[in-house]
Amino acid sequence: MSDDRLQVLLNSEPYWTARAMREQGSRFFRALGEALDAADPGNRRRIYATWTDEVWDFYGRGLRLAREEEG
Repeated sequence: MSDDRLQVLLNSEPYWTARAMREQGSRFFRALGEALDAADPGNRRRIYATWTDEVWDFYGRGLRLAREEEG
């Protein structure tokens, strides 16, 4: 299951996930959201592979933020 999540994360646009991390995370995850937002694809993969379950939670939160902002 973690491999499936990793693939979804790798294929997604990181903006909403990073935004959710910055807005809703602890100080650590806010900083990780900043890093994710600035990361090139190789470093983004490292973040996702290291913190898959945690980032997955923020990915879901980011999807909700996007829906809310769309109306």
